[in-house]
Amino acid sequence: MTQAINRTTRQRALRLVLPIVMLALVVLAWDLAVRLFAIPPYVLPSPGLVFATLISDAPLLGRSLLVTLTITLQGFLLAALGGIVLAVAFNQWRIAEYALYPYAVILQVTPVVAVAPLLLIYLPQPLAVLACAWIVAFFPVLANTTLGLNSVDHNLVALFRLYKASRWQVLLHLKLPAALPQMLAGLRIAGGLSLIGAVVAEIAAGSAGAGSGLAYRIAESGYRLNISRMFAALLLLSLAGVAIFFVLSAASHFLLRRWHESAVKQER
Repeated sequence: MTQAINRTTRQRALRLVLPIVMLALVVLAWDLAVRLFAIPPYVLPSPGLVFATLISDAPLLGRSLLVTLTITLQGFLLAALGGIVLAVAFNQWRIAEYALYPYAVILQVTPVVAVAPLLLIYLPQPLAVLACAWIVAFFPVLANTTLGLNSVDHNLVALFRLYKASRWQVLLHLKLPAALPQMLAGLRIAGGLSLIGAVVAEIAAGSAGAGSGLAYRIAESGYRLNISRMFAALLLLSLAGVAIFFVLSAASHFLLRRWHESAVKQER
């Protein structure tokens, strides 16, 4: 037992330490390359210059990050609500799935890069960016939740019907709890994709001379050859995406840790 606990502790320590070590090595190699080859800052700024820019431009980048995160959160919530509600409708009324699912697939396979300029023509800029975030994040929630609802054990469904459970009782007490792991997996995917959709739309808006989000700052910095600010904004976007993933993963683990095998194994 003690050996198993020690082994688990070592594994967790390695999972924490190794990414930090790899990051430090990459940053060190980056800094050495800039110094050895005398690369000018408008081509590749050093890590120190990027960090200094991050500090000096913190007010501007912070406001832009808040705009991007607000749109990302709104798009994610709309995608989560719409995807789960529509998946329930597909499960309860097969005719709704036959009629609407192909159009959901069309939304998924159409590149958001191609859709964003059109949305910017017909919608105000904030609504166009929000629509892009929603379009990208919507399908994973819908597809995963639909799969979870349709994958419930038929023997359990038959048992519920044997005890005269109504359709909505079967849904609330059997199908939704059983579909929760797939639903949460779809939400984890949607969290990152909503950020991607917002960024793509903001870059398209920046090309048209509008916008205030972090992706707009990246496009603006590229036009002005302020590469250090571009790297600083990109770093903030990456950190935001990592934070979204870990928050959603933690929420998923919290909801599943008592009963689902995928979370129980991590507890051991």
